[in-house]
Amino acid sequence: MESEFPNLVSGIPEADVGLFTDLYELTMAAGYFREGMAAPATFSLFIRDYPPRRGFFIAAGLADALVYLQRLAFPPSAIAYLRSTGIFPEDFLDSLATVRFTGEVWAVPEGRAVFANEPLLEVTAPIIEAQLAETFLMNIVNFQTLIATKAARCVLAAQGKTLVDFGLRRTHGTDAGMKAARCSYLAGFASTSNVLAGKVYGIPIAGTMAHSYITSFPSELEAFRAWVRTFPDRSILLIDTYETLAAARKAVAVAQEMTRQGKRLVGVRLDSGDLVALSRDVRRILDEAGLTGVRIFASGGLDEDEIARLLDAGAPIDAFGVGTRLGVAADAPLLDSAYKQVAYGDRPVLKLSEKKATLAGPKQVFREYAPDGTLLRDTLARRGQDGPPGAEALLVPVMAQGRPLGPGPTLAELRQTCAAELARLPAAVRDLARPSRYEVRVSPALETLQARTAAAVRQRELG
Repeated sequence: MESEFPNLVSGIPEADVGLFTDLYELTMAAGYFREGMAAPATFSLFIRDYPPRRGFFIAAGLADALVYLQRLAFPPSAIAYLRSTGIFPEDFLDSLATVRFTGEVWAVPEGRAVFANEPLLEVTAPIIEAQLAETFLMNIVNFQTLIATKAARCVLAAQGKTLVDFGLRRTHGTDAGMKAARCSYLAGFASTSNVLAGKVYGIPIAGTMAHSYITSFPSELEAFRAWVRTFPDRSILLIDTYETLAAARKAVAVAQEMTRQGKRLVGVRLDSGDLVALSRDVRRILDEAGLTGVRIFASGGLDEDEIARLLDAGAPIDAFGVGTRLGVAADAPLLDSAYKQVAYGDRPVLKLSEKKATLAGPKQVFREYAPDGTLLRDTLARRGQDGPPGAEALLVPVMAQGRPLGPGPTLAELRQTCAAELARLPAAVRDLARPSRYEVRVSPALETLQARTAAAVRQRELG
């Protein structure tokens, strides 16, 4: 996959891609260079634990990760900046001119469900290349997985109702706004208000009007009539600027005028107030006028919890605009992700730190399914070992010798993948309030490797 903008990688000018990193990645690289360390290293990117009320994650961000790895380089301008810091030896700076990613990547495809401590991807490359990739890969995979998971929860709550991404104005930066639109669509949203995301990703765009449009006219009725004159085939009227039920009756009058002209009002939007009571009253007003086909759209501080509450209360709402709380994953705005070395050369490595211990060696995740097709359990295993009979191997090779293995799935295909994955999640795992923990086992072979590696480390380091 190529970057959406020819000279940008996730909003970063291509000449600066190598500089989008934490300083210690570069100082470690300088240390490896000085010591002549160039053996392949494997790093595993995973999420240590679940945020509150999460029982699963939806993998996302791989497409951008592969674009980054293809573009990783240090042109003269980047090296000149690093030289100006006075931190790095000159021979190391000279060596950066030839740095490119030449390694391989195994990854869980985007849109698939993953669980705590399972690798979302594993990178194997000469250690300097693999180390330098850490910051960007964590940044892009962490954020997109965070938002795709939040959006998937909204999709589950909506029970088939239409969802629109409204989050652009309050996401944490322009690139976050683009990626939030992409990930919400991947997870099952129907459209986005983000026009540029529509152009770049091919996502349908949607929107109505702001209250400023209504207040710009001498009266609400005049504003409604002006709007339908401009957009006779796609009019949704915002009816909560002054008094919602009075505005609903004005919308009925405008809809009837449209009917006489052979046109149809698409819907009305509620953005404040008691959405349960108001939607019921508005539905009654519309139905009594014979406008049963006019949809009710709701927005304003919504997330999966509020959507579920509204629908459980019987609110006759047809579609939801979900904004701020989606774009920043407000209830759980971080994932405890990590990118940890698991092998150097032919030697498995690990951490033994309390509560942050890691599993040694390159891995595979095997997934078993129940007879009804729902997920049954996963097994964390050593890469190359056989899995349980009939199990699916989740990690697949996506890059070799620094080049992607094929163009990768389209966003529309990823959307289908995610929909199928959500349907296969056990009901207890996808519960929005108190999810059950999905079973993830460690294979006997991986347990043996872990014990042997830990014993060797303790003997070497502790005597």
